[in-house]
Amino acid sequence: MRKTNTGVPIYLHIKQVARERIQSGEWKPGALIPGEEALSKDFGCARVTVHRALRELAEEGVLERRRKAGTRVTVPVSRSASFAIPRIDLEIEGTGSVYRYALLHRKIGVPSAAIRGKLESGPKVRALHLRCLHYANEVPYQLEERWINLDTVPEAGKESFEEIGPNRWLVERVPWTDAEHVLSAANATAEEAELLEVAENDALFVVERRTWSQGNLVTYTRLCHPGRLYRMRTALR
Repeated sequence: MRKTNTGVPIYLHIKQVARERIQSGEWKPGALIPGEEALSKDFGCARVTVHRALRELAEEGVLERRRKAGTRVTVPVSRSASFAIPRIDLEIEGTGSVYRYALLHRKIGVPSAAIRGKLESGPKVRALHLRCLHYANEVPYQLEERWINLDTVPEAGKESFEEIGPNRWLVERVPWTDAEHVLSAANATAEEAELLEVAENDALFVVERRTWSQGNLVTYTRLCHPGRLYRMRTALR
């Protein structure tokens, strides 16, 4: 797989540049973007690489692709589901419960290939990996596994996160421009069951979230909640 000089796979670089062009207004909502052949010449790569980047952006809702009609920037609809990024401490306290936070793990290093894909980064990226527990009335409410891209947020590497959780720290300090949520159900692994104080294979409600700031990916997090405790509220705008 071809990579840029910084080690980032070309298709991820194309995705990042496409997001930047959309956010800057160079590619406007509803506008037809250059074709795969033109973009392959622009980026000096194979057409199949451009195809992969555009296909993934379409799957993420950034672009709309139609056969023989080209690829256009998605037009925001006037009524759609919207997700805020809540602060978990305020969410728990809002239920009348007492909130407590515990940092279980903190390490800076090069993440696995799977996580690098989530971070849209190359093999030399430095990321901060955090594992935290959030409690409501001393009952485990959320297990947070988070990776912060230190190329985007280098100051996170200097924070211990012993007293403040990464969710609150990021919400207060790093403005985000784009976010992606993936919701799913999963059975608790032995480790997750022990930490969340549930039985192994119990149902968990899982939220996977990625956020970007001006086209640069900030963080990927996987949030696990005991299914019996958690409810998600969405709003239509």
